Amino acid sequence: MAKRLAENILQTVRTRELVRPGQRWGVAVSGGADSVGLLLLLLELREKLGIVLSVAHLNHQLRRKASDADEKFVAKLAAKHELVFHAASVDVAAKAKRERANLEDAARRVRYDFFSRLVADGKVDRVAVAHTADDQAETVLAHILRGTGLAGLGGIHPRTESVVRPLLGVRRAELRAYLRAKKQHWREDATNQDTARMRARIRKKLLPLLEKQFQSGVVEHLASLAEFAREDEEFLDLLARDCCDSLARKTGLEARISLEDLLQPLKRKNIYAQNTEKREKASALTKRILHRLLEESKSGAGQMTGRHILAVVDLALHGENGKVLQLPGGVDVRRERNDLVFRANSSRPGRRMVGIRGRERSSTAEYEHKIDFENDQVALHVPQAGCVFRLRVIDWVAKRGDTSKSGAVLDRDRLRLPLVLRNWRFGDQLQPTGHQKAHKLKRLLNEKRISRWERDGWPVLTSGGVLVWARGLPVAAGFAANERTRTGILIAEEKS
Repeated sequence: MAKRLAENILQTVRTRELVRPGQRWGVAVSGGADSVGLLLLLLELREKLGIVLSVAHLNHQLRRKASDADEKFVAKLAAKHELVFHAASVDVAAKAKRERANLEDAARRVRYDFFSRLVADGKVDRVAVAHTADDQAETVLAHILRGTGLAGLGGIHPRTESVVRPLLGVRRAELRAYLRAKKQHWREDATNQDTARMRARIRKKLLPLLEKQFQSGVVEHLASLAEFAREDEEFLDLLARDCCDSLARKTGLEARISLEDLLQPLKRKNIYAQNTEKREKASALTKRILHRLLEESKSGAGQMTGRHILAVVDLALHGENGKVLQLPGGVDVRRERNDLVFRANSSRPGRRMVGIRGRERSSTAEYEHKIDFENDQVALHVPQAGCVFRLRVIDWVAKRGDTSKSGAVLDRDRLRLPLVLRNWRFGDQLQPTGHQKAHKLKRLLNEKRISRWERDGWPVLTSGGVLVWARGLPVAAGFAANERTRTGILIAEEKS
């Protein structure tokens, strides 16, 4: 039996490409049967896999003396097999209380933070954890009972970042039989028997009931379901990512997608023609695109749920122009005519965050670049405006016929230093050529139907502190190139 179990795990590791020869694996050992079994099996296989093993243990301090006894047991086991022992201790209960978090969630986050540190510090390349087929079945059932989609049905993944799980195809009972045959002891965690916890109730009551009265192979079937769900999820996620990259227009501040592209993301494949049913079924892809755009726009903590996704779909279908949804994670979604625009709250137009003693702190859309010409030209990459500005000194007499469509031209001799490219600010005024007087830039942008969101980070050029140019508007009166101009400065703009 021991030989068959080891061979199954060897095949799993190779088939799923969980290992590369020469890697250092830290085996996460709690002291329980599953993790002790994993350690012994990997010790048998380390030469065939070509890996170097060590032992990692986190003391959660949840069971006081029993937790300390677990740590001593694992340390002794590591020493017995002459393995390096990586240990850490965290008061998880205190941490959960401080953060007002669920105890199990807090323990899991602390545990995986510990694993990540081991990898980041170069002590191991990967951490192997002992999740079994039973753990997979329990996870899938827990997700179903809480309410889940395809991603939740995928359960526990064989590999996530630097964590690998070689035992997902192994039953818990097999591991215990293996340890008994080896005459290897393990530690029992009494909290695993506490049926006040949902996971323990699934383990002790629900799964045995399903196996006994409904389907003896329920654990294997749930594990297969998880694998199929992961495969479908990976494909659909890849498709959604491809649609986002090809359909959404992204800058440093926002992501923008047309309603037509969002609601019919496969229209370029010509699958919607005269087929309403296909259009309705593609709504699943629309929701995935939305989820991706929302996650990419988040500026803080917060979970997007199906209810939030449906609210954005409703905004796309029925929302009024200018309406904004404020969603978890600091995301705003705005309907702008035939587009949806996604932004983090911190960069919402007109917002200033008040700091110490009431002073205003700059928003992420603010910038200021002093222009010093070298070789009669300068290029400025401005991510807040989503473009590159190229300013070039030109012979206006010779070039004036070539610049009518390539950008705005100022009379260099009328400009005064310093010359500064910056974002527009409240109170800015401009007298465009052809106007009798100066107007607030805010009013001019309103007249051009430039929305408040588009305005955030809107580029302007000042000369000696005077506004001489703003994107989309004529050059300021008195600074525009004319028939008397000899040398001009051409302002051209390219998408970044």
